Amino acid sequence: MKKLIALLSFVALVGIIQTHAQQTPIVDQRQSAQRHRIHDGVASGELTRREAVDARHDQRRIRRSERRAKADGVVTPKERARLHHKQNIASRELRRDKHDQHDRPRAN
Repeated sequence: MKKLIALLSFVALVGIIQTHAQQTPIVDQRQSAQRHRIHDGVASGELTRREAVDARHDQRRIRRSERRAKADGVVTPKERARLHHKQNIASRELRRDKHDQHDRPRAN
């Protein structure tokens, strides 16, 4: 019985920690939207291979920054602002790349 209580306590503690670690839902939503924009740009031919690689690299850097911000369990307003700033820059670059004159043939 004591083992069962200890196990349930541990599971509850892990659940609380996981919930606490997810403090950036807006960042996560924007990351998902960016992935879809990159995918759509490649599929439509609006992005060249190099532009797509660069955009994916930007997203990896943002994810890495987000993991660092969450590492101590608290995402401060300054860290959150820095993440939003990086996302704004990446979004601007993606828009610029999708609407420039560099296109590639569409995938069939």
